Amino acid sequence: MLDAGSLRAKPMPEGLDISMVTEPGFEVNRDFYRDVGAKWNWTDRLVWSDQQWGDYVNRAELQTWVVSVDGKRAGYFELEFQAPGDVELIYFGLLEEFINCGFGGAMLSCAIEKAWLFENVNRVWVHTCSDDHPAALNNYLSRGFEQYDTRKDVD
Repeated sequence: MLDAGSLRAKPMPEGLDISMVTEPGFEVNRDFYRDVGAKWNWTDRLVWSDQQWGDYVNRAELQTWVVSVDGKRAGYFELEFQAPGDVELIYFGLLEEFINCGFGGAMLSCAIEKAWLFENVNRVWVHTCSDDHPAALNNYLSRGFEQYDTRKDVD
């Protein structure tokens, strides 16, 4: 997405709350990565030590946002500012009990809005793959992302 005006936001459903993590600590990211990612084959960071998690999370260019539904933690997303002027939606997902409940579009809309609030942003981007939720790509495209590249991994 090359312009904030491209966002086709989905309204926030009642009971949905999204807030940035402001307390230092890696446990939120680690636990959501493990719990959200279990269904989608997120495995590369499962071997990280507490030190590696801390080094990753405690960087000025990373923001973590927690999604709650009626006060219960439901998911999260990570935004990373990358020079020169890119913001990547690194991880984005809901816990299994909140999937297919109508929260993903509003959550993604919020993530995109927050990404454009970084200074000097020229592009907001995300990557997905065939391991992600079957509706992930459609959600990204429906919110205003344009597909840039397609790759097929070869073993």
